[in-house]
Amino acid sequence: MLNFAANLSMLFTELRFMDRFAAAAKADFAGVEYLFPYDYEKAELADRLHAHGLRQVLFNLPAGKWDAGERGIACHPDRVDEFRAGVEVAIDYAIALGAPQINCLAGISPLDVPQAAARETLVANLRFAADRLEQIGVGLLLEPINTYDIPGFFVSRSEAAIGIIRDTGSENIKLQYDIYHMQRMEGELANTLSKLFSAIGHIQLADNPGRNEPGTGEINYPFLIKHLQMIEYSGWIGCEYRPKADTVRGLDWLASARTQAHAKWEKKHEGGVRRPRHHGRADGRPFDQGRS
Repeated sequence: MLNFAANLSMLFTELRFMDRFAAAAKADFAGVEYLFPYDYEKAELADRLHAHGLRQVLFNLPAGKWDAGERGIACHPDRVDEFRAGVEVAIDYAIALGAPQINCLAGISPLDVPQAAARETLVANLRFAADRLEQIGVGLLLEPINTYDIPGFFVSRSEAAIGIIRDTGSENIKLQYDIYHMQRMEGELANTLSKLFSAIGHIQLADNPGRNEPGTGEINYPFLIKHLQMIEYSGWIGCEYRPKADTVRGLDWLASARTQAHAKWEKKHEGGVRRPRHHGRADGRPFDQGRS
């Protein structure tokens, strides 16, 4: 079965942030993700998760001055200390919320810094974060983001992200594959999902153009849902899109996807129960139990 998580930074925005947990549970989401937890008390967030039976699936490392347009600092050589301090803050939240994975936003390429130096900084920062997170049993993700929405973003293609992950030498970093971003940058969605399957730790979705709910654009989501089941993807799928109107009215696609996924699962498991396939590391080895 496929597991869908509500992205509370983009869904249910007609409600106050703390009220979105209840709305997500009412819409039958089992997990939630969002950009950042750091403006809220850890205890209050944990209470909301517990009260509504939700799992904290994901959030991002601190990413600099977001309101000023920064989208991560991991590739900035002059902000390594700030990055490392942010990792420690994220660790506190991950422990409190039970988050199994944290995403790193590489950031916009810094001005007057050679690409090689920025890449070297990113690799070193990822290695540091992965090592620290591994000590508490949490995985690290790296997400490529399209350069139409965020011009100059340092990591914008899946193969580039894989190369950076490989260069860290860490077994605790996986790819966060956002279908919307990668449709805009490279297409070949189904083939790429198959090719990079063992390296993918989390998937996010939205349609294109517009970054609205599936079914509003050019991406064939019924086909992709079927494809993800065929390749036995068992991680979470974050619904990170902007509803065209009211969030709940825009969830018809999800009801259809769940019905499709359930029917395929039942057909596949007629006559017996199979153990679910573990979702492994980039090198094919499984994460430790409870990690992903």
